Parts: sequence; structure tokens; C-alpha cells
Amino acid sequence: MAHDIKSREISFLAIKKILDGGNTIEDAMASYSGVISPEDRGFIRFLLATTVRRLGQLDKIINHCTKTKLGNTQMAVRHVLRLGITQLLFMDVPAYAAVDTSVTLVQGKVPKKLRYLKNTVNAVLRKIDRERDMLLKKFGNTRLNFPPWLLKSWDDRYGQATVKSILDTTLREAPLDISLKSELDLDEWAATLGGEKLESGAIRLHKPGKIVELPGYDDGCWWVQDAAARLPAQFLGAKKGDRVLDLCAAPGGKAAQSASIGALVTAVDFSESRLSILHQNMARLKLNADVVTSDVLLYNPKNGFDFIILDAPCSSTGTIRRHPEILYSRSSEDVEKLAILQGKLLDHAVTLLNKGGTMIYCVCSMEKEEGPDQIKALLERQGSLKRKEILKSELSGFDQAILENGDVQTLPHYIDGGMDGFFISRLQKT
Repeated sequence: MAHDIKSREISFLAIKKILDGGNTIEDAMASYSGVISPEDRGFIRFLLATTVRRLGQLDKIINHCTKTKLGNTQMAVRHVLRLGITQLLFMDVPAYAAVDTSVTLVQGKVPKKLRYLKNTVNAVLRKIDRERDMLLKKFGNTRLNFPPWLLKSWDDRYGQATVKSILDTTLREAPLDISLKSELDLDEWAATLGGEKLESGAIRLHKPGKIVELPGYDDGCWWVQDAAARLPAQFLGAKKGDRVLDLCAAPGGKAAQSASIGALVTAVDFSESRLSILHQNMARLKLNADVVTSDVLLYNPKNGFDFIILDAPCSSTGTIRRHPEILYSRSSEDVEKLAILQGKLLDHAVTLLNKGGTMIYCVCSMEKEEGPDQIKALLERQGSLKRKEILKSELSGFDQAILENGDVQTLPHYIDGGMDGFFISRLQKT
């Protein structure tokens, strides 16, 4: 790889924002968008994401290979080592490039009082390069990268054998899935984009390059949307001319699906910044929606709806493949707080649903409290609701996602190349 010290400097500054400042990878990279060259963007993104994904393993290796502990006061040096080891063990970077640029980072980017550790960084990285096979075996347990509360949650719900498959898939870089406007030919566009057709109707690209430069982007032929995120709007069953209410709608993938088939979409969200993305997406796609900026709990239209999608705020643990910083920005307390909000949103959504109408509740979460427990409690509270089971015929390709009661829980390893973990329940007002 011909990436120079500049790409490592940006990676170092960005990893500090992510791990010390709580930024997302996207936000951290956006801070340096003016100085990241197009050639370096993919390298930096992959380096940051892999470092965050493998942080538990990286820190165990650092602790094993350093005589003196690198604590909070030496955190800048630990960051340099994290990035260097990622390049050595998990990327196709020549050893000399990973080591030399790491030493240069210590000389030029860490606080002056820590620069004496450049020899330590050099020695540690050279040792890791020599002993890579032994270290990968000794510290190869993927569970090291996940917080204990999340592992317990998943072990209890899915069992450790399934969790191992979830972890292995979650640690791999996610491909790009796109949704095509309904009137366009899937086979033709899969060929045009050099992608593969998925059972869910998405097109998957493994090495997409810059999204805005792909065929059909400027013409508004498609939008980016994970294979699992397509399912809720498909299960809704709305048709051309039906009125669809999309709650917590931004950035608008599901609204675009409904609008694309000719449904009359009302999209509600409280976040103006996220709604601006929805506006941009719908304008590029040349699709229409009535967009309302409102707290969903305060939204009270004159008329009810026959079709509602509630894609509720959640812990997003099903999207760690794409957003590994969730491993460090979420806690079990967050899940509890979000579950309370989800219950309130569900109760309010029921008041907006017409008699005989269909509602989809979905979250990109793999937590029981945000999925099955939420619907069980809702059905106990709301006597006017019943579950409208999702059938195997509606979910070709990964039947194992259908739960015994007719709800759906997708898991990352259910399709080759991975997918988001999504819980989906379909309800009807009687």
C-alpha cells in the first residue's frame, strides 16, 4: 500500500476523537474531510473500523508485549500501537511501513513528554511482526472485543454457538447493499453495478468505491440500504395509493421504498439534521413524501392511517458491523432507557392506526428487551391489537429468521457477507 505518513496522522487524530471523545467513525472522518485524499479515504476508514472492532484483542497484545503499563497518561502512545498492530495483523500493510510510520507518529504527533517512548513502539511492533502467528493464536478469541454486558445478553438469548457466528461476521468489513426503485430491472442493474442479487431484493457490492460515482446515483435510480433494513417495508404490504405513516423516518430508506411503489408517504422525525438528509435523498430519487418535523409522541394528525412503520430509536446493536464504535458508546442502561421510550412510541402509534390497519414495529437491535419483550408487553396492554404473523413465503432465503410466534429476528451471519440484526413484528388493529 502506497499510503504515506499523512494517512496515518489523520488516522491517529481520528482514533483519538472516536475512543477518547466518543465520536462516530463517520463524524471523526468528516472532521478531516478537507485533507483526506480520495486515494487514502478507503485505507483510513478500514484502518479506523478494524482498530475499533479489534480493540479488545489489540489491548491484550499491547499489555502482553510492554513491560511498563501504558495507562491514561500514555494513551496517545497506546493509540499509535493500536493502529500499528492493526496494520501488521489485520491488513495487508508491509511490516516496514507499519513500523516506520508508527515511530514517526510518536516523534511528531504525541505529546513531547511521551516521545521518549518511540524506541518502545519500534521494539514492540517489531516483536509483534516476528511473533504474529503465536500472538494471533494466543489472543485470537473474538469475545475479547465485546463488552461483557453485550456478550451476556446474546449468550442468554441465542446460545454461545450462535454468538460465535454473530461475532465472526460482525468483525468483518460490511459490503454495500443498495435498494433499487421498484420500476427498474434488478438483473439489469446488478450487472450494471457489478453486484450480486440478494433474496431480499437488494443488490450487494463488495468493492463499491465512491458511492456518488456509481452508475445511477445522479439519476436517482437507487439508495443505500442494508439487506435487513429492506424487510420492514416489504412486510407492511402497502400498495400504490395507500397512505403510509413512517415514524422516526430519517434518513428515509423505508420511506423511499413505500414512495417508490406509489404509496402516499407521511414521514415524521424530530431531528432536523437527519430530516435534511431525508429531503436530499428523496429529491435525488425524485420521490415524494409529506415530511413533518415533530416529536413522534406529540404528532396527532386529523386522520388515522391504514399502514404505519415505527422504526424506533434503539441500541443499534444489530449494526455493529458497520458502526463498531457502538461497542463503546452503548451500555445495558441505554437499552433499559430506550426500551421505556419504545413502549411509549408503540402506545402512541396504536392511536394513529385505523381499525383493520397494519403496523410494523422494527429496531436494528438484537436485544430481547427491545424486541420480543416489547411486543409481548404491548399485546398485554393493548387489547385492540393482534400479531399478524410473517410467513416463510415472505422471507425466502433465510427462514431461520422467523421466530415461532411469527415475528422476525435477523442475525448478522444469516447471509453470506453479513446483514444487520433486525427485529420486526407485524401487528393489526382489530
